[in-house]
Amino acid sequence: MSDAIKHECGIAHIRLLKPLEFYKKKYGTAFYGINKMYLIMEKQHNRGQDGAGFASIKLDMQPGERYISRVRSIAQQPIQDIFAQINNRINDVLAEQPEVVNDVEAQKKAVPYLGEVMLGHVRYGTFGKNSVESVHPFLRQNNWMHRNVILAGNFNMTNVKSLFKNLVEIGQHPKEYTDTITIMEKIGHFLDDAVSKLYKKLKKEGFSKMECSPLIAERLNLKKILKKAAKSWDGGYAMAGLLGHGDSFVLRDPSGIRPAYYYMDDEVVVVASERPVIQTVFNVDYEQVHELPPGSAIITKKSGETSIDQILEPLERMACSFERIYFSRGSDAEIYQERKLLGKLIVPEVLKHVDYDIKNTVFSYIPNTAETSFFGMIENVEEYLNKKKTEQILKGTRSLSAEKVTQILSEHTRVEKIAIKDVKLRTFITEDSSRDDLVAHVYDVTYGVIKPDDNLVIIDDSIVRGTTLKKSILKMVDRLAPKRIVVVSSAPQIRYPDCYGIDMANLEGLVAFRAALSLLKDANMYHIVEDIYTRCKAQVNLKDTEVQNFVKEIYAPFTPEQVSNKIAELLSEDGINAEVKIIFQSIENLHKACPKNLGDWYFTGNYPTPGGNRVVNRAYINFFEENNERAY
Repeated sequence: MSDAIKHECGIAHIRLLKPLEFYKKKYGTAFYGINKMYLIMEKQHNRGQDGAGFASIKLDMQPGERYISRVRSIAQQPIQDIFAQINNRINDVLAEQPEVVNDVEAQKKAVPYLGEVMLGHVRYGTFGKNSVESVHPFLRQNNWMHRNVILAGNFNMTNVKSLFKNLVEIGQHPKEYTDTITIMEKIGHFLDDAVSKLYKKLKKEGFSKMECSPLIAERLNLKKILKKAAKSWDGGYAMAGLLGHGDSFVLRDPSGIRPAYYYMDDEVVVVASERPVIQTVFNVDYEQVHELPPGSAIITKKSGETSIDQILEPLERMACSFERIYFSRGSDAEIYQERKLLGKLIVPEVLKHVDYDIKNTVFSYIPNTAETSFFGMIENVEEYLNKKKTEQILKGTRSLSAEKVTQILSEHTRVEKIAIKDVKLRTFITEDSSRDDLVAHVYDVTYGVIKPDDNLVIIDDSIVRGTTLKKSILKMVDRLAPKRIVVVSSAPQIRYPDCYGIDMANLEGLVAFRAALSLLKDANMYHIVEDIYTRCKAQVNLKDTEVQNFVKEIYAPFTPEQVSNKIAELLSEDGINAEVKIIFQSIENLHKACPKNLGDWYFTGNYPTPGGNRVVNRAYINFFEENNERAY
């Protein structure tokens, strides 16, 4: 993606089912779980670079012995930083207490982070400041072991305001107004209630106070707690949590918006945001890694008993299509084929825009996430070219000379690497006042491969704001003097904000929205803008289920082609000499390529939860009132 939008986060959960001594004997180290957690988090680095965190719980520790450890970082390389801290602590203990080196039980007591239950998180900040206090996992502490909650997730909630209000109404005093704190306190409230009821019941059964504690851990019904806590959540989420005594869970939203995959055997239970990460780290086959069903939780008790439990009634599956287009690693078997198909399906439009002149067209991509779609596009162009060659040869079988046949066969698809990102430069750019001039040089170009009469086709996986295209890429490739530049987006036009995990919170930042406003002005229809504002304002006090997405009417008067042409005009208005065309994938082809991930609200405005319509409403009101606040 040429525009730098922030990803949703990544979660990693490992539960070791055997004593640590088992892993020492089989794998040569008691730190097997920590090592695997490092690999899972590092291989999900693509999902978050603002911060990372790790927490662990040691099972069956005695009173006075530390059983919870947590470390978080917002360093430039946060995953490496937290595991460097962990390793340093481990090495310090082993150096100071050499007697524990070969004694796993002694190591467990002495070494921080060495536990059986682990939770990791990589983060892109989408709410609040990017301080270390905002980095997951979050910790809710209590002197009762069972009431400690460690929480991390890949999520955004659309109804934080009402959830927060509900907590206040039941007498709580949340320390922050964020969805993470609100969700954690919601779970904590029902956890406290369940522990209190169990304690009273066990006392009535004649157990002493000390005897109650292990029995509470045994009888605690995490499924019931999650059902109560999640009942009123509205958003997309994969929520992971640990309880102090060792129970753990990962809960997925009922629409399946945010991804979660799991693998388990007799040694380990592991959950992550991406399937190939688990496959690689644990060396297991595709079929052994399962998708967590929407509305379900994978729950592991302290005893190690693991179950998949339905917590919420599943809704229509609306898994995020951006996962397939961009966010998830392309090494997933299904995602790789889907991205190739996205490239293949857009070829007819590409050929039309270069007048079917393959001989004088150079094909390229904007690094690096569009590469797989590029492969698919080239495969389909090659198929078209081979069919054309066959028809030419068959048509003139009797009259063609060997020289002419050779000439026909020599025509090929011209593939070049044109745009090369200068990563060092991008990380340097921070000051707004000098940003535009520096952004123009974020990409270098390859000189000497474009002829004056050439078309240049560049595929990107998506176009969000268009800033990098306008300020950098188009200017740079225009220096190569092509006749025509065709920018291809393997995704449809992004028209609406996301509110379930991706950092696309406002409307005016979207180039498709700006193009629609410009078209309304051109057509003397700009009064629609205020009409929609009035209708959005009238819905402010309605229930979420009653709110409609009137923002769709901004785009209603125009075809997708008209919007695309206006986007091309807006992005090439700063003295570009070449003719610029921009092609977007159709919604129909998106669904054809990604049939299991039909969540397309950022393209269509069809939000999977009622809170989505409220968010787009608020985003539009903010735009009209020139209010820079977030819409959720």
